[in-house]
Parts: sequence; structure tokens; C-alpha cells
Amino acid sequence: MKLIKTEEELKSLIAADEWMMHILTTVEKLQLPDSWICAGFIRTKVWDFLHKKEYRTSLADIDVIYFDKVNPSEKYEKQYEQELTKYLPNEPWSVKNQARMHVINNSEPYQSSIDGIAHFPEIPTAIGVRLTNGILEIAAPHGIKHLVSGIVAPTPYYQKGSQRHEVYMNRVRNKQWELCWPKLQIVY
Repeated sequence: MKLIKTEEELKSLIAADEWMMHILTTVEKLQLPDSWICAGFIRTKVWDFLHKKEYRTSLADIDVIYFDKVNPSEKYEKQYEQELTKYLPNEPWSVKNQARMHVINNSEPYQSSIDGIAHFPEIPTAIGVRLTNGILEIAAPHGIKHLVSGIVAPTPYYQKGSQRHEVYMNRVRNKQWELCWPKLQIVY
């Protein structure tokens, strides 16, 4: 089993996972604008791979994001969650429009879903994947090096000295990722 070094190798890891591809195909059916599945969906797969886990670690949720300035209301997010639940009722769907998340995160408006991803707290969480006409795409505004190396560090927006660093610290403490994946290197 070799290490993952490139986005192409990361795509191959995802493409070989039947469950992930089923999730990606299901989300593609909604045709949401600028949509991605992100965060733990990819992070967990890679960390399980790095730790040679035989079984997939379960997810608290499947984070689906999209960008729609025209319909920023949370009610649309809930409708999309319901649609996804009709397709796959046993999955923990979470849908968020990045055109409104800046309000919740108390920041400047995001310009796209990838801009929203760039503002996630941890670098290995700041990643997205989508399926478009059978082609996998990766959105990694901070690269994949941290993710594939098992390094947890804050994105630039959450660096030490920033007003948001405590959010990063709290997440790292509360998530307790090192209990599930002991080889992780966590930057405090």
C-alpha cells in the first residue's frame, strides 16, 4: 500500500470506494450550484487509509456545500437535505449554502464554495470533492500535503494570534481525532 502524494492518487483512492462514489453520484443528481462534499467525508477516508483501518470510520455527517446567492435561506438547505434523504435515507446529510455561512462565521462574504472551504478551521478538513459528468474533482485551497501526511494544523484564517484560533483549538480538543487515528500529528 503506497502513500498518497498527488490529487490524482487521492482521486483514485476515492474512486475505488464504492460507498463514496454512490454518495457523490447521489449529490450530483441535485445539480446544486458550485456544490462539493467536503470535510470529514474525505478526511476520514484518508486518515483511515493512513492508519490501515479495515473498516470505514463512521461519519457524524456528510457535509454537502454549495453556493447560491439568489436563494440564501436556510430553508433551501433543509429541502436539499430532505431530497438527499429520499435517495439515501440512512446517511447523515448536512447541506450548507456557503453564500450565507459568512454570517454564521462572522466574516466577510465568501465568493464561492471553494472560498468557503478555504475558511474551514483545519487544513486537512479544508478539502472538497465532487463528481461532474463522471469526472472527480478535488478542491484543496491549502493543498493536500497536511491531509495525506496526517498533520492537523489551522488554516491561515485560524492561525495562532488570530481572533479565531480558539475556535480551532476547541475543535481539536473536542473532536479528539487522535483517539481514533493515533498517528496524527496535531499542531496546537
